Amino acid sequence: MKILIIGSGGRESAIIHAVRNSRIDTEVYCAPGNGGTLDNAENITIKQDDISGLVNFAKNNKIDLTIVGPEIPLSLGIVDEFTANGLKIFGPNKKASLLESSKEYAKDFLKRNSIKTADYRSFTNFTGASNFVLKKPHPLVIKASGLAAGKGVFISNSVEDSKIILDSIFNKNIFGESGGTVIVEDYLDGFELSYMVITDGISYKPLITSMDYKKILDGDNGENTGGMGAVSPNPFVSRDLEDKINKTIIEPALEGLKKEGVDYKGVLYAGVMIKGGDAYVLEFNVRFGDPETQAILIRLKSDIIDLFLSVINENLKDYTLEFDDNKSICLVLSSLGYPKYYKTGYEISFGNLPNLCRDNGADCYIFHAGTKKINGKYYTDGGRVLNVCVKGKTQGIVDKAYEIAKNIKFENKYYRNDIGKSLFK
Repeated sequence: MKILIIGSGGRESAIIHAVRNSRIDTEVYCAPGNGGTLDNAENITIKQDDISGLVNFAKNNKIDLTIVGPEIPLSLGIVDEFTANGLKIFGPNKKASLLESSKEYAKDFLKRNSIKTADYRSFTNFTGASNFVLKKPHPLVIKASGLAAGKGVFISNSVEDSKIILDSIFNKNIFGESGGTVIVEDYLDGFELSYMVITDGISYKPLITSMDYKKILDGDNGENTGGMGAVSPNPFVSRDLEDKINKTIIEPALEGLKKEGVDYKGVLYAGVMIKGGDAYVLEFNVRFGDPETQAILIRLKSDIIDLFLSVINENLKDYTLEFDDNKSICLVLSSLGYPKYYKTGYEISFGNLPNLCRDNGADCYIFHAGTKKINGKYYTDGGRVLNVCVKGKTQGIVDKAYEIAKNIKFENKYYRNDIGKSLFK
């Protein structure tokens, strides 16, 4: 079976790993891929936003199944184009992808469907937004409505901070078109979590829970990033809380999409805040999270190709989704300076990695993200460089992840030191 995976990060590396574990014999391509995907797939030099190029490649090479990792090609309508050309593809269509590509659309959708979310206002100019924040108690949350690689959300503690943030978005144009509309919403103080389900538009199945670490610094301080690590399961989520999220968020959202004529197939990812016993939606994503996917997929027992096909063929209800009973950690190794300014091109040494991954019953995985491979050597090529993932049943998996992280060498290496500390408490 010929499979094309679109994307170049750690998430896509983890998807390739899961595909390679399928009972189905596969020939895997990745566009554009990274240095590590070269070890398990054939990299294709087509950018993720080159929709026509990807369609032509899939047609010319008789691709049987395409899996979309990132949000950008989904927002550009890649699913619509592939479907129109008779090609099987996993992911939501362009209209459904508005839930992530337009935070304004998502907030209005939540309001229309009586799903709890923070009170908000939308603005398209600096003057209107700055006048509004003058009258509002702080802290406030300020968001660029469009796609911003996980970096478009700010918490402001004062009117002065709010004006600086609004000026950077509207006047300094730091997010380009993605910042053309800005959401200003009330700050919710509570317990934040990520929750992902798979749906074929008819039924849905929740994935195992996970917890991600968005901030760049230990203790969840500093700037937002695309994610500095993840663990699974989420140590703070009970079965009762899962049921509450399903009943008050997931099911009303899926029903609302149906009522509004949106054919949603793929992953629905809800960023949720628990406050006072109620569950509020902070945002929606329309794809697998990164790095949550890495922590989740290494625990997957079921065949992932069958999962993707069951969604496309609308028979998800007949698919058995199973995960093992391990716990897992994903530790992101990044380039110092990420998420802002950083240098790349440094050689990566993996040291004594084979021996480190061979003992104490822990299963270890290294998923490449921002890397390139030249003449058999790996070099840094992005902000988030590598994902060290370990699963097992004891606290040793956290210790092992950090032991591996220390063993991997490259100039300007940075990682948080508190990922997974609460996993076994």
